[in-house]
Amino acid sequence: MEEITTKNLEETQIFAEELAKKMKGGEVLLLSGDLGAGKTSFTQGFAKGLGISQRIISPTFIIMRSYDILENEKGFKKFFHVDLYRTESEHDIEGLGLLELMSDKENIVVIEWPDRLGKLKPEKRWEISFTTLSENSRKIMIEKYE
Repeated sequence: MEEITTKNLEETQIFAEELAKKMKGGEVLLLSGDLGAGKTSFTQGFAKGLGISQRIISPTFIIMRSYDILENEKGFKKFFHVDLYRTESEHDIEGLGLLELMSDKENIVVIEWPDRLGKLKPEKRWEISFTTLSENSRKIMIEKYE
């Protein structure tokens, strides 16, 4: 398990950007933390690290947004940002086609509120949790399951 502390939004995004550059394709990142803890800010930096220049906003009301990843040597093609906050059951999640997206090696999937996945949580995953230490500072815990 890795733990870092960021002092502000920019540090959180830079950390995420650097982490994204290590991705090979097929990764699923599960982001947990309270509202306002930095999950979407992290995702913005992560997307930048994948070469996505579009503005990343939380998909809370539409549940999922997808972004094309332009040319890269690793072969991944799509980035999915999923927010399960408004889902109520595993049946809701199955209807999204999320299981298929998470199993495709050409995708990278970031999921906010992963507790909603229940037994659908993938075996291979990154679990990243955010704890608010102060108005700007965050503790970020990263654990990779293979």
